[in-house]
Amino acid sequence: LSTAVSFDPTLMEFDYSIFILYFQVLKAEHFSPWRGEQQMYKLDIGWPKTPEHFTGQTFCVAVDSLHGLVYVGQVKDNVPKVLVFSEGGYFLYAWNDTVEMPHGIFVWNTATESSVWITDVGTGKYGHTVKQYSPLGKLMQVLGTPGNAGSSLIPLQFDQPAEIFVEETGEIYVVDGDGGMNNRLLKLSDDYKEIWLTGTNGSGIGQFKIPHSVTVDAFGRVWVADRGNKRIQVFDKVTGEWLGSWSGCFSEDGPYSVRFTADYKYLIVAQLNINRLAILAAPPVGSIGDCVMVHSVQLPDETKPHLVDVDMRSGAVYVAEIGAQQVQKYVPL
Repeated sequence: LSTAVSFDPTLMEFDYSIFILYFQVLKAEHFSPWRGEQQMYKLDIGWPKTPEHFTGQTFCVAVDSLHGLVYVGQVKDNVPKVLVFSEGGYFLYAWNDTVEMPHGIFVWNTATESSVWITDVGTGKYGHTVKQYSPLGKLMQVLGTPGNAGSSLIPLQFDQPAEIFVEETGEIYVVDGDGGMNNRLLKLSDDYKEIWLTGTNGSGIGQFKIPHSVTVDAFGRVWVADRGNKRIQVFDKVTGEWLGSWSGCFSEDGPYSVRFTADYKYLIVAQLNINRLAILAAPPVGSIGDCVMVHSVQLPDETKPHLVDVDMRSGAVYVAEIGAQQVQKYVPL
C-alpha cells in the first residue's frame, strides 16, 4: 500500500476499495449469520386496518396462530380492555368484563379448545390475578385473590403478576413481580397446583428485580426477562434449576419482553427505554453462555415497546407499544 501511495495514487484508491470490500465480506460471513442482509424484519404499514380502535396504552399482545387472531390488552378508564383483530389487521370485536389492567396476555390452544390468559396488575377489585377467558371474553378461571396483593409465602397469591406462558400440556409459568412485593417465577400444573417456585428479591443467582416476561424454548428451558437486574435468567423447566444468565447485551436497558422466533433460533427482546427490539442468537443445547446480538430493530423515540409476541406459523412479530399507544406488526424478510 505504501508503494502505491508513492507511485500510483489511482492504484492506491483501487486497492483501498478492494480492502473495504474484503472486510465487509469477512464481517458478513464471520460475524453475522444474516450474511450482510440490511434487515431481518419489515414493518407492515397496513396492520391494523383501523388503528383508531387503539384508545388506551397498549400493554400486551398475543397471537393465536391456529385461528389467525391477534389479541391486544390496553389500559385506560372507560375503554375496551381487550381488542381482537384478524391476522390481516381487521378489527373483529372487543370485551371488557372483569379486566382492570391487563399487563400480560397469552393464547392457549389444544385440539379441542382455545382460551386467553391475562395477568391483571390492577389494584382494584379485579387486580392481582391471573385469569383465563374464552376467546369471546367469558371468565373461566381466576388464580389469586382479586383485589388483594399477595405474599411470596403463598404460591397463588400474586402482587401484580407481570406475564404468563402456558405450554400445550397446560402447565403454566407465571412471573410475579411487577408490584415489587413478590419477585419470583412459579410453575403450576394443569390443575393449578404448584410444581415449583423460585426467586426472591435481589440480584444474586436465581433472584429477581421485577421479573417481567417469561417464555419456554423447545429444549426444556424457561427464559425470564429479569428487568430490574438488566439480564435474562434461564431455568430448567422440569426442576426449576438455574441454568445461566445473560447480561452482556443489556448495559443500556434491561429486557422487558422475551419471545422466541418460530424456528427457536433467535430470541426477540424488547427494550422499552431505548426503543429497541434486540434479536439474540439462542443456544440450541448445552451451555447458555452469554448473549450474542445478531440484529436489532430501532423504533422511533418514545415508542416504548413493552411486550411482544410471535406468530409461530408466519414468524411475524407483534409489538405492544405503550408510548405510541399502538401495536405494530413486523414481518420477516
